[in-house]
Amino acid sequence: MTVMKYGQAIDYALGEAMARDDCVVTWGEDVRLIHRDLLARFGPERVRDTPISEAAFLYAGIGAAMTGLRPVVEIMLIDFLPVAWAGIANAASKFRDFSGGHWEVPLVVRAGCGGWYTDGGQHEQTFWGQVSAHPNINVVCPSTPADAAGLMLTAVQSDEVVVFLEHQLLSEQWIDYLAGGSRATVSFDHLVPADGAEGDVPLPLEPLPLGQAAVRREGSDVALVSLGVGAHRCLEAANVLTASGIEASVLDLRSVYPLDKNAVLEQVRKTGRVVVVDEDYIRGGLTGEIAALLLEAGVTTRYARVAVEGTIPFAPHLEYAALPNAERIVTAVKGLE
Repeated sequence: MTVMKYGQAIDYALGEAMARDDCVVTWGEDVRLIHRDLLARFGPERVRDTPISEAAFLYAGIGAAMTGLRPVVEIMLIDFLPVAWAGIANAASKFRDFSGGHWEVPLVVRAGCGGWYTDGGQHEQTFWGQVSAHPNINVVCPSTPADAAGLMLTAVQSDEVVVFLEHQLLSEQWIDYLAGGSRATVSFDHLVPADGAEGDVPLPLEPLPLGQAAVRREGSDVALVSLGVGAHRCLEAANVLTASGIEASVLDLRSVYPLDKNAVLEQVRKTGRVVVVDEDYIRGGLTGEIAALLLEAGVTTRYARVAVEGTIPFAPHLEYAALPNAERIVTAVKGLE
């Protein structure tokens, strides 16, 4: 084991993959600056800066993946993926099916996501519900450095498209690069989950399977289901609920797709109550998908959801209220009684 920060663990896993396979390359806006260690280790041919044209360099990644490379294409923020939406929705997601399995697209799309650091509604979204709606697209968002490293190693080794989302509140690289200036007037450090931003990473590094959830806390009264920073907010809420005599389990999905359906069903059947906590939009997101899963499986449960219901505000107190905070989760749980 060794202690790593969240972003450091992701770059460590990517570096391991690049050392093992010369076909692994990475490019995107300012990657040479943000990932200086990778540049120093592998050089400018494999760590490339790109112009600010997400559509161009995402399509370049798709073509490179289809012709033998294993690109990790970095879209700085998932909010900017709509600029290149056709690349995901009409190209990367469908070329394997269109070719009858002849063409694989071993592509990783790496992007920062999520809020809590006062960067406004155009820079703090997650979009994982919309992305995962398309066929053949895997979407992950780890909540700890160990998960981040293991899932990145799996993503790079996969022959499928993996959208790898790193929550900006957990990543020291994104916080320093994107939110450093706001720290002069606004403090959000108290919102950073300590065990998500830094923690033990097992060495030698092993791949972590996609679609395998983790139970972060056992409880018998209600199941809290989330991922990314949401898993940490659920743990915060679970500690508050204990004082009221309510014991909550916390299920960290780790990926939106593949979704660990069995883990969700097991937790909900055990508790009879579930609150799905999603930093994505409430419409067309994970909360509705899990509700459908439970209904189709014939599971009788009390159900509630906590998600983003509109544009994320810029003002810190309004932003906090709009995101799925611990207070909202506690209120949702008590509403099930």
